[in-house]
Amino acid sequence: MSDDKKYIFALAGNPNCGKTTLFNSLTGATAYVGNWPGVTVEKRAGTYKSKDIGTADIVDLPGIYSLSPYTPEEIVSRNFILDEHPDCVIDVVDATNLERNMYLTTQILEMDVPVIVALNMMDALRKNGQDVDCKKLSEKLHVPVIPVSALKFENLDNLMKAAIETAKTKRTGTSVLLDGKNNEVILKAKSIYIKDWVPNPLYHAIKDLEGDDIERKHHPFEFKQVSALVKSNNDFEQESSDERYQFIDNEVGPCIIGSPITDPNKPSTTDNADKILTSRIWGIPIFILVLLLIFHLTFSEDLLFLNAMGAFGSEGLVSFKGTPFEGLFANGGIASIGVFFSNLINDLTGWFTEWLRSIITINWVKGLVCDGICSGVFAVFGFLPQILVLFAFFSLLEDSGYMARVAFILDRIFRRFGLNGRAFIPMILGFGCSVPAMMNTRTLSTQKERTQTIRVIPFFPCSAKLTMITAVAGALCNAFNFANVDLITGFIYIFGMFVAIFATIAMHITTQREELPPFIMELPNYHRPQLHSLSLHIWDKAKGFIKKAFTVILLSTLMVWLFSHITWKWQFLNDDTQLSSSILASLGMFFQPLFTPLGFGYQISKDTGWVFVVSSFMALIAKENAVSTFATFAASLGFSNVSSTVAVGYMISETGIGIGGLMAFIVFNVLTIPCVAALATAKAELPKGQLKWTVLFWVVTSYLLGSMTYLVFTWTWTLAIFIPLLVGFILFLYFYNRNKTKKEKEKNLKVLKEGTV
Repeated sequence: MSDDKKYIFALAGNPNCGKTTLFNSLTGATAYVGNWPGVTVEKRAGTYKSKDIGTADIVDLPGIYSLSPYTPEEIVSRNFILDEHPDCVIDVVDATNLERNMYLTTQILEMDVPVIVALNMMDALRKNGQDVDCKKLSEKLHVPVIPVSALKFENLDNLMKAAIETAKTKRTGTSVLLDGKNNEVILKAKSIYIKDWVPNPLYHAIKDLEGDDIERKHHPFEFKQVSALVKSNNDFEQESSDERYQFIDNEVGPCIIGSPITDPNKPSTTDNADKILTSRIWGIPIFILVLLLIFHLTFSEDLLFLNAMGAFGSEGLVSFKGTPFEGLFANGGIASIGVFFSNLINDLTGWFTEWLRSIITINWVKGLVCDGICSGVFAVFGFLPQILVLFAFFSLLEDSGYMARVAFILDRIFRRFGLNGRAFIPMILGFGCSVPAMMNTRTLSTQKERTQTIRVIPFFPCSAKLTMITAVAGALCNAFNFANVDLITGFIYIFGMFVAIFATIAMHITTQREELPPFIMELPNYHRPQLHSLSLHIWDKAKGFIKKAFTVILLSTLMVWLFSHITWKWQFLNDDTQLSSSILASLGMFFQPLFTPLGFGYQISKDTGWVFVVSSFMALIAKENAVSTFATFAASLGFSNVSSTVAVGYMISETGIGIGGLMAFIVFNVLTIPCVAALATAKAELPKGQLKWTVLFWVVTSYLLGSMTYLVFTWTWTLAIFIPLLVGFILFLYFYNRNKTKKEKEKNLKVLKEGTV
């Protein structure tokens, strides 16, 4: 029978110990992400539910190596345990690396809180011919030790059962230091806290003796008394650290059974893989090829270019024309999974829209429902398979441990220009969504580093921008027989990355100049991604996309249809040929001259060209609105029940826009101001007064690069102008940085000499 009480458990552990995997395995789809009040560190929480065991809220504390106040993560973890009083702390320990992980365990045990040790990655340890005597280890630590494998869901119910049982009993903190030479001093310090009725007296006493700054601030009276117990020549913190490791060696070490099968001096599989994947020569080219392959497998209508190479002949392969499986083969070639299911969804939604059109008799209602709501929402909805496939690929790369390597290999390049490779982690998250990516910048060391990273995150095309990129790229390829969709999409993604990197370097050298913090990052071993966790990630992404499609995008689509059918005199336009007289058209025409340098201004049809301007403005609400706007207008012009790509194709033929204008449209909307949600997040994460400069940075960058894109794709010879300008700007940054660095060194040397004198 389950316990009726709802417990609160805290997951603590080192980075890369499998703590997050355990959290995902226990909480499933109930997990949510927020932030700790008043602290720029991410907070993860979820709920464990079991009919037989009970219910518990689980808080995933940040990965830490100790409870010393050296990082915000360490402060958050110790404060939660001390102040929030969780019913039990589940200390997650990597069984393959007990020596490193147990240091934190010895500190947690000093708190008056129920503790249970989750000995994770036991499957990996046993695979290597070793095991752990959990009973013996439990006796040494005086707390339950449960062997688990979070990756394979092994023994997790027993872990939670033990945690609930442990939570029912009060526990007094113990310390391995009480068996050392500072035993008497620790007990005296503890008595001071006991006398003052301070909770967790043993923990506070030891931290006082170590000279902890937080203790000095929060318990000044007790700190002063305890500090008097320490001799002036005694380095208590160093001695306590040595005693902890001595305990681990002497007491924990013998609990390991057997000898490793693999030679510790022999390079592991991870080591051998890193020789290639993190190579100075091959690391970045391999990463670029991986990205291109992902885009090809997601968006290609000719998988592996088989049809282009003539594998299927001039007639193409079986088409399944007239069946739901028609989309499996596109233009004679095999479609990728993303394209196939997108085509299938477009067929089903088209059939549904046509059925609605046949049963609705009132013209304006038919227009609103079919041309407005259905065309707009379904145009975006059709991209869901491609978004999920792309997200799955990126999740696989992240969960396997490869993405951490990307930050490492880029750090070697970034550092030459005064940039930290750590910043690439939130940048990569921008491929999914800019909002969590901006929140992830909290892990960066300085405010200037966070500011410049937040500014370039939107340059990494998110899943919302993907709908616009793919739709316009597909229409461009069909209309002008220009390249392939997957190649254009891959080019835009890589282009956005290079713009982000270059912009970050430029900011660091000029407006955001500061001393570069060291890059310290532990690279996890490569491992097989967890299918269950991957499924949860994909489901959360699908759920979020569907929610947005039927809320923000739905409302935006209604706005577009309504204001495109109403004049300033509030007259309803029944005739679709009169759309140019609508409120939306007049607003689009008013701003259209501004976009002439980008190729979708005065040079395209005045009657319909404003559609591209309106799409750009609607994209500021949600980037998917660019696609839904095209679909809504195409439906209003009589091109109903078509895919978003075909809808854009109709707008191309109606407006007369060229290749340069279309490519500039993509570049501008990828680099410009992100959606409303991302804008709100940027405001919350940036220092006061920096948002306006950040918005200006986005607008100027997108406008200039969009204009350059239009000129290059319209008149190739303009490259002869832009390349020298780019080279000149790079040289300027180089010499500017060298001069600044020289002056800073001279200044520091002068200060040092004055100090010496």
